[in-house]
This record gives sequence, structure tokens and C-alpha cells, in this order.
Amino acid sequence: QVQLMESGGGLVQPGGSLRLSCTASGSIFRINAMGWYRQAPGKRELVATITYGGITNYADSVKGRFTISRDNAKNTVYLQMNSLKPEDTAVYYCHADAAIGGRNWGQGTQVTVSS
Repeated sequence: QVQLMESGGGLVQPGGSLRLSCTASGSIFRINAMGWYRQAPGKRELVATITYGGITNYADSVKGRFTISRDNAKNTVYLQMNSLKPEDTAVYYCHADAAIGGRNWGQGTQVTVSS
């Protein structure tokens, strides 16, 4: 079984930056894709994903502002969020797609963008 631990959420003013991290641990053979979703009231959205080889995909709403990256040796995925807007406020969940066992989810971390 794979456990995911997220960190880095918090309160930030509009235009500010935050960096989220998510580390997988446990019975890991190989982690394929990793990524981030976010959940706001009434809305769930894919934010960004990254494959084991580093191919990335972003939601249109975050392109040019967010950057996803990963360290395969550490089984960790990062989300650098710049130029944050109030509409980025949500609970952010990371996922890790294990080669054995399928998709695993983190517990979520709150990001609040407000002045």
C-alpha cells in the first residue's frame, strides 16, 4: 500500500506564491504518473500531471502560472504556484499512480488566496 503525505498549503495574498510537495511512501515498486487535483465548493478540477519521464499536462486555468515537477528518486511531486488568484482557493489533492495497486490519493492541503 502507498501512502501520500502532502505539505505546503496555507494562506497567501493574491499575486503570491506557494509550493506544494507530496511524497509517496510504503510498498512502492514504481510510481508512474503523479499529479494534483483541486476541490472547491461545487467544482473538482485536474490541475497538473507529470509522467515518470517528465511529460507534463496542465489545466488551462493554471498554464503559465503553475509548474509541476518531480524527483523520482524521492517519489516526490511538487507544484510551484505563482501569481495566485482568489479562484485558486481550494483543497489540493495529490495522486500517485503505482505500477502495482493503481491510483493513491493524499489527504489534501488547503490553499487560500485572499487579501
